[in-house]
Amino acid sequence: MNVLFHYSLLIVFMLNTKQFVQIQEIRNGVVILKNGGLRAVLLTSSMNFILKSSSEQQGIVNAFKDFLDSIEWPVQIMINSRQINLDNYIADLDERAQKQENELMRLQISEYSDFIKSLISISNIIAKNFYVVVTYSPLNFKKGGVFKGLSSSIKTNSYSDTILEEYKNQLWQRVKHIQAGLRRLTLRAEPLNTKELLELYYNFYNPTPKTKKSPNTINAL
Repeated sequence: MNVLFHYSLLIVFMLNTKQFVQIQEIRNGVVILKNGGLRAVLLTSSMNFILKSSSEQQGIVNAFKDFLDSIEWPVQIMINSRQINLDNYIADLDERAQKQENELMRLQISEYSDFIKSLISISNIIAKNFYVVVTYSPLNFKKGGVFKGLSSSIKTNSYSDTILEEYKNQLWQRVKHIQAGLRRLTLRAEPLNTKELLELYYNFYNPTPKTKKSPNTINAL
C-alpha cells in the first residue's frame, strides 16, 4: 500500500512540474509556447571586452546602446555555462593511438590523451554559450486588463504549417534585425534549428553534469 501511495505521489509531482514547461512544441526551427507566442533562439559569438583599447571599448558600448535602442520588442540574452563532456574525445584519441603504425606518433597521442585525462581529473573544463531569444506574439490579448489578457491567452495552440510559415516570416524579420545589429558589434549570430533547440531545452530542464542528449520531441523535457 505504501509503495502504491508513493508511486501516486511521484505521478502527481511529475504532472505538476510539467505545467511549468511553457513550451507547446518546437517545429521548423521555431519554439511555440502554450500561449501561442513564438520564439527563435540565436547562438552568438563573443568577444574579449577587456582586451580592447579604451576607444574600442567606448565604441562597443555606444554601438550596443544603439542596438538596444533599435529593438522595439522583448528580447532575452542568456549565458549558459556547462561542463564539457570529453569522454568521446578521449575514446577517439585512444582508438587512434591503437591504430597508429608509427611508434613515435602512437606515443605522442597516448601522452596527449593521458594529459587530457589528468587535466579533467583536477579541474572542470567549462564552456560558455551565448544566446539571444527573439520573441513574436501573433495573438492579440483580449481587453480587460493585463492579467485578464494573459490568462485568456494561455491555451493549447497548434498552428497549421501554412499559418506557422506566415508567422515565422514575421519572426525572421526580427531575427535578421538582431543579426544586423550584432554584426555592427563584430558578433555573429545564427538561429538554432529544431534538433539544436530540442537539445538545448532538454539540457536546460535536465542539467545533468557531463551529459548531452538529443531528444526527438518536446515531450522528452
